[in-house]
Amino acid sequence: MADATIIKTICQHSRPLPADTMAFLRGIAEDYAKVRAATYERYGGIRSLNHLTPVYNILSEMRSCGLRSQLDLPSAYYELAVMEAVTDIKSMWGTVKNKVREAISGRDRLTADELKYLRTVLRIDTVFAAVLNRRKYEMPQNMEGISVETGRLNNLLCRLVRQCHMKPAVRKADYFRVTPAGYCYKDGGIYLVSRIKRRRVFLPLKDGQVSSHQICVRLGDGEANLYLYRESEAKDISGSASVYAYIGYQDAVTLSNGHVYGAGLDRLVSPETERLNAKNQARSRAVRSRLDSLKAGDMAKAERIRASNLGKKKYDRQKQRARDRTQNFINAELNRMIEAEKPKRIVITKLIVKPRTRHYSPQANRRLARSFGSYIRRRLEEKCRLYGIEFVAINPKGTGSTCSACGSEGIREKQDFHCENCGYAATIAQNTARNIERMSKGTI
Repeated sequence: MADATIIKTICQHSRPLPADTMAFLRGIAEDYAKVRAATYERYGGIRSLNHLTPVYNILSEMRSCGLRSQLDLPSAYYELAVMEAVTDIKSMWGTVKNKVREAISGRDRLTADELKYLRTVLRIDTVFAAVLNRRKYEMPQNMEGISVETGRLNNLLCRLVRQCHMKPAVRKADYFRVTPAGYCYKDGGIYLVSRIKRRRVFLPLKDGQVSSHQICVRLGDGEANLYLYRESEAKDISGSASVYAYIGYQDAVTLSNGHVYGAGLDRLVSPETERLNAKNQARSRAVRSRLDSLKAGDMAKAERIRASNLGKKKYDRQKQRARDRTQNFINAELNRMIEAEKPKRIVITKLIVKPRTRHYSPQANRRLARSFGSYIRRRLEEKCRLYGIEFVAINPKGTGSTCSACGSEGIREKQDFHCENCGYAATIAQNTARNIERMSKGTI
């Protein structure tokens, strides 16, 4: 059963804003990005790995470093920028550890004891930080009595971390967050704290929703979108059945009982993928033509190509419109599934990560990049929390290639599955969903 309350994100739109208000918001967003960048630079390296917790120590250091006074940025924005940057750094280190675990798992020369040592170091943050900083540390208790060449293994670990480590970076300065002390709702809008004491900047809003938590302000063309975090009670749908679901590309969700939700998802995704593929090929030709014009000294033609063929606003707008259309379709189908099935428990498989060493065709890479599998999983998990449904993700190994009728290895051809041993035939999605049910019940 999910928690009694969940946090929902609601988007609130402002009315068109005057130029001076947009200039203020862009200034805050730029300074917010500068604070994040400074925090990344100061605490994103290996020397700060053991000092990321608690975050209040970093806040105290960043308060006294003089950056806030230099930028003249109110604390309602400054402190959230620091906390967000620390969260990003912690997430980065989690990603680094996962990459290192994958790298050592693929090394056949490592013995079982050596693998155990490396995985133990990765699990204990204090030991991991000491190894990377070449400091002394106590051997973990579970390694007592095991003889391994720690010097060589530590060098291997440092080398792998250097290959995987990359400090977070600020890509865009188009948003900022503000604490509840930095805003108030009044006069049909919201007042944000400004750089001048006892003066606030007014943003008229299109609706009357209010928030008591921190909010995220994302800037657009002449307007702003506010993302509110609100608590909501989990709904009880009084279900009793367990649902075993396969998340696919052709159809969004296929259940072990044969029901399909989001049928024809590929008919929404594939045309847009092909359109983007053709558009990007045309853009590549335009880029090459512009470079040739620059080399030939024809600056007028180069500028004409840049202005007419290499813009991003229309490209991004059409791409986002297609994505929104597909996401709306997915959400409607997930809601329909929950209403019809009334599940008490939903079981799916964990996400399968494609091997990075394998090279796919450009069309296949674009198809994988535009796959909505991760989005479906995330939205399904969020809806499970909303409706009080238990959400379970199991290991996918064997669910796709094994016959769900007799357990033998079957044959997969495009979207169809066939077992030569027992003659069972179905779609790959249907067979996998049935295998998920068998594995969840322990019959495999």
